[in-house]
Amino acid sequence: MTGLQQNLPKTGAGSMGEFDVIIIGAGFAGMYMLHRLRDGLGLSARVLEAASGVGGTWHWNRYPGARCDSESYYYSYSFSEELQQEWEWTEKYAAQPEILRYLNYAADKFDLRRDIQLGTRVTSAIFDEDGNRWEIRTDGGERFFAQFLITAVGGLSAANVPDIKGLDTFEGEWCHTGEWPQEGVDFAGKRVGVVGTGSTGIQIIPKIAEEAGHLTVFQRTPNYSVPARNAPMDPAFQEQVKANYDEIRQKQRKTPAGHPWDVGKKSALEVSQDERQAMYEAAWERGSLRFRSTFSDLIINKEANDTASEFIRSKIREIVEDPTVAETLTPYDHPYATKRPPIDTDYFETYNRDNVSLVDVKSSPIQEITPKGIRTTDAEYELDVLVFATGYDALTGAYLRMDIRGKGGRSLKEKWEAGPRTYLGLQIAGFPNMFTIVGPGSPSILTNVPTSIEHHVEWVSDCIEYMREGGFERIEANVDAEDAWVERVNEAAGRTLLPMAQSSWFLGGNIPGKPRVFMPYAGGLPTYIQICDEVAAKGYEGFALTAQRSTARDGALKK
Repeated sequence: MTGLQQNLPKTGAGSMGEFDVIIIGAGFAGMYMLHRLRDGLGLSARVLEAASGVGGTWHWNRYPGARCDSESYYYSYSFSEELQQEWEWTEKYAAQPEILRYLNYAADKFDLRRDIQLGTRVTSAIFDEDGNRWEIRTDGGERFFAQFLITAVGGLSAANVPDIKGLDTFEGEWCHTGEWPQEGVDFAGKRVGVVGTGSTGIQIIPKIAEEAGHLTVFQRTPNYSVPARNAPMDPAFQEQVKANYDEIRQKQRKTPAGHPWDVGKKSALEVSQDERQAMYEAAWERGSLRFRSTFSDLIINKEANDTASEFIRSKIREIVEDPTVAETLTPYDHPYATKRPPIDTDYFETYNRDNVSLVDVKSSPIQEITPKGIRTTDAEYELDVLVFATGYDALTGAYLRMDIRGKGGRSLKEKWEAGPRTYLGLQIAGFPNMFTIVGPGSPSILTNVPTSIEHHVEWVSDCIEYMREGGFERIEANVDAEDAWVERVNEAAGRTLLPMAQSSWFLGGNIPGKPRVFMPYAGGLPTYIQICDEVAAKGYEGFALTAQRSTARDGALKK
C-alpha cells in the first residue's frame, strides 16, 4: 500500500482557502468525484477527510470479519477500464484490508492525494447568499470557500454508540465496530461481550468466538442471514469477468439493486411446494444476496415472503443445536430482507460453541454498564472487552453532526426535523449548489453502493458542466419538486414490504427519537436512473438555475 499516510499540509487555524469545489469525504464517492471534477472539468477542488487515510467506511470498519456483501468483482469502480484490468481480487467477497488496498491503489493511480486533506473534520458549512459561495469550517480552525459543496459522507458512517447508563464507569476496554482501533483489539482468552446482531455483529461474532475465552452476545432483534459461501477468487472466473466487464457493468445499472444478475421470473406462490423447496435449497447452497432474488415477489408479497422467511427459520433450527438458543435466534418480527439482509460465514454455527452464550435483551433488558460488565434485569455479566456492533445513524447522521446552513441561515437539522427531504437524493431545497452523493431519497443503501455512487458522481459532474457551458452560477432544487419527490419515495416504499420492519435503520428504527421515515428510494435503480436522465434532458427540471451575474467574481463558471 503506497502513500497511506501522505497528507496535504494543513494551512493552520484561521487560514483560508478558495476553491471551485469542496468535497467532504474520501471514500469511493469523494475520490471519484474529485477525479471527475478536477481531471474531467478542470475545476479546483479539495477533499476534506476526517480520517488519517483514504477509504471512507473501509478506513474505519477494521473490525475482524469486515468484508463487502457484494461480490468483489463488481464492488468496485467501473469508470476506468485500465483499473478493472489491472486489479486482481483474491476472494469472492473482499475483506476490509483488501478493499482498502484497492482504494489506496486507485488514489495513487489517479494522483488524487495531492488534493485530499486528511485528518480534517468539517464542523460547519454555511451558504453566503451575497457571495454565492459556501464557507466551510474545520475542527482545526481552517476556513474554506467554494462555489459548490459536495457531500460524499456515506450513508453508513456516523457510528451509533448507544446511550447506556454507566458506560463511562466500565473498567475494561470498549469499542464500536464503525470506529475500530487501528492497532486492533486483543480478545485472546478474554471475556468479551458483543451488543448487536445486525450485519456487523453477524460478521464479527464468529471471529471473536475463535479467540475469546468466552463470548456473550447481547441480542435485541434476531436477524435472518444466508451463507455467503466465500472462497478464494477462481483465476479462471476472474479472467472471464475481465473479458466481459462491459456487459457486467451494463447489467448492474439495469437491475433493481445494482447487481449483475436477474431477479427470478416466477412468483414463490406459482410453483409447487416441492419445487419451491428445491429452489430455496439451491439458493442456500449457492449463498450470497442472490437468495432474495430466487422469486420475483419476495419483497412485495407478504405471502410469498413468508415462504422464504420460514425456510430460513427452518435452517436456523437445523443448524443451532440447542432448541432454546435456536428459538431466540429466530426472527418473527419482520419479513425476510425488509431489513438489510446479511450474509455470513458460520454465524449460526458459532452458537454451538461451548464458549459462546446468548442473552435476549428483549426479555432481559440491559439496565446499565457497570465497572465489571453489563447488568440486565436478570443477571450481571463480567466482561474484559465490550464491543458495540450497533450500527450507524444511517443516511442522515453524518449530515446532522455538521452544522450545515443554507439560505437565510436555516439549518439542515431544522429542515430535516421530521425526517430527510431531498429532490432525487441529490439536492435539498434551500441549500443552493450543494449536492448529496447517495443521500437520503436515492436508492443508495438498497443497492450495490459503488454502482449508485458512480451514477450520482457522473450526474453531478454533468450538471456542473451544463452550468459552465450555459453561464449559470447557481442551482437549487425547487420546493415543489422536493415535496413531490418525498411523496414519490414514500409511495415507492409503500409498494413493498420494507416499511414493515419497524426496527430497521432504513426507517431510523435503531436511533431513539429519530423520525420514523423510510429514507431510501425503493423504486429500483433502473427506474431511478431513468428519472434522473429525464430531469437532466429537460434542462434540469425541478431545479432553479440562476444565470451568472456580469459583476460576479472570477470563479468556477468562467471559462
